[in-house]
Amino acid sequence: MSVSLVLALIWLVAANVIAMLPSRSGHRVPAFALIVIGIPLLGLVTWQNGPFAGLLALVAGASVLRWPLIYLSRRLRRSGRHNAGARHAGARSKRP
Repeated sequence: MSVSLVLALIWLVAANVIAMLPSRSGHRVPAFALIVIGIPLLGLVTWQNGPFAGLLALVAGASVLRWPLIYLSRRLRRSGRHNAGARHAGARSKRP
């Protein structure tokens, strides 16, 4: 087993332990730390073990950090609707 896979497994165990601990901040700070550590680790897993292992690591990380992904998707959808409305409103105002 490569070093990157061992580090990814340690990351998964640490993420699960952090999720079990009580937190007043809603786990925002630990989730941000896990994301900052996990992104380069995901690249290392993909580089050393290939795209299939990288995809498996991505799915495992997304299952642990599902709420930050849900919040990100909501924010992107909200900003997409806002920008699309601004484009359409601008196009309508220029018509005679």
